[in-house]
Amino acid sequence: MTLKRWAAAGAATGAVVALVAFAPAAWLAGALATASGQRLLLADARGTVWNGNAVLVLTGGEGSRDASALPDRLHWRLRPAGAGFTLYARQSCCLNGEQPLRVVFGLGRVRLELPAADVSASAAPQVGPGPTLGQWPAAWLTGLGTPWNTLKPTGTLQLSSPGLVLEQVQGRWRFSGRLDLTLATLASRLSTLDSLGSYRLTLSGDAAGDQPSRLQLLTTEGALQLSGSGELLGSGAASRLRFRGQASAASGFEAALGNLLNIIGRRQGASSVISIG
Repeated sequence: MTLKRWAAAGAATGAVVALVAFAPAAWLAGALATASGQRLLLADARGTVWNGNAVLVLTGGEGSRDASALPDRLHWRLRPAGAGFTLYARQSCCLNGEQPLRVVFGLGRVRLELPAADVSASAAPQVGPGPTLGQWPAAWLTGLGTPWNTLKPTGTLQLSSPGLVLEQVQGRWRFSGRLDLTLATLASRLSTLDSLGSYRLTLSGDAAGDQPSRLQLLTTEGALQLSGSGELLGSGAASRLRFRGQASAASGFEAALGNLLNIIGRRQGASSVISIG
């Protein structure tokens, strides 16, 4: 009986190890779809959770008919590291090299670290964009549905960061560091202009100060002038974005941008007011 019990225990242990080692990539795809509200998908996932690849797709969420895929497959490696693991991702079209993301688990907390620079929860946000993480075609955003499928944007999205930490403690998310999204040579089918301009959206935070993370939008050049600021408020499912901004046309481009300004926000004279939250 003792030998049978040991044999059964060994078989069960082997089955668990095999299940973990060969966990299909579809499991990771399902977890990402749930976490993103069906807006970010790993379509046609192949391989395992530990070594896999898939097509990265943006959608408008559950039930949406809008979807947009990137041209090259996303490849990943997942490796145990201390109390968590490190995710290495590469994509020839869009990522600069193999980008690592550390995930650390603790008592009642989850911590995500982008180790591009020395950023900790006690460090103040760094000034200025950091290394470029990747670049994506702006047309990819049409997959999110309204208003992107109406705007039909073209241009390039570029993501950069000197390093950041995103930590969930007892259901509350805290952000430290800086993340910059640059929209270069942005254009839209709603305007006859070859380029509306280039813009930078910055997310910065200092979890040690227990203050809301800040958003800042500015125009670096272009006929369409965008500016604004906001905050990420609350935590968990109750978190929300509050943003106030303004859109206007540079001198000489008022007629060319009139229709677009009517769509972007609420017209107030020559400008449009952008209000979220």
